[in-house]
Amino acid sequence: MKRISLWKKTIEIFAATLVIMVFWYLLAIYVKNNILPTPLEAMSEFFMIFSGTLWKHFYISAFRVVISIITAMLLAVPLGLLLGREEKLDRYIAPVVYLIYPIPKIVFLPVVFLLMGLGNLPKIFMIGLIVFFQILVTTRDASKGVPVQNIHSMTSLGAAKWQIYYHVVWPACLPKILTSLRISLGTAIAVLFFVESFATTEGLGYFIMDAWSMAAYSQMFAGIIGMSFLGLILYIVLDMLEAKWCRWQYL
Repeated sequence: MKRISLWKKTIEIFAATLVIMVFWYLLAIYVKNNILPTPLEAMSEFFMIFSGTLWKHFYISAFRVVISIITAMLLAVPLGLLLGREEKLDRYIAPVVYLIYPIPKIVFLPVVFLLMGLGNLPKIFMIGLIVFFQILVTTRDASKGVPVQNIHSMTSLGAAKWQIYYHVVWPACLPKILTSLRISLGTAIAVLFFVESFATTEGLGYFIMDAWSMAAYSQMFAGIIGMSFLGLILYIVLDMLEAKWCRWQYL
């Protein structure tokens, strides 16, 4: 059953890639400009330089995204579960979240660079800060939506509070938490490109902007393909985790 599912997923990815490539090719033929190379030119450039310079940038970007999302999740998920079930605590913290969440955190990038320097830390912090609130709000709302009768059933059996969170609240919220991670992943990669465009010489964002500045458009699109592959790999990992952790959804 798992093999069939994996095979089906592979076909779907291949079909989606083919559709994008055809559209890209037709657009490149229509534009007839070096600024938009054909898919074959970009893919050839990608495979030619990936084992060289591009691999290093890919690895660094992947490290920044993965660490930032894991850190944000470890902080946001427990807090979101708690706020969803503890009304008194939520009453004080929710207004703070509502005030900070709409602010485009990227405007604080110069301040973050000033306080944390120009290495990996400020980039990871900025990505993590932005996705933290997305995961927190989704987890909090999911926790609030856990049916009360489920909580009462566990309480009547003498379950402690931590057991209620572990056996009832956490499993009920897990699918929505994974959904929030998917949404956050897209946001994280978009922010990654932005933070790697400033004061750095590493990462896919830097590679793309550097190629753009040199009018090396095939290399620029090779970097874009690398960023797309990064997102694809992480989305596949999330799908695998969902299939393992949320098996009841597929029964």
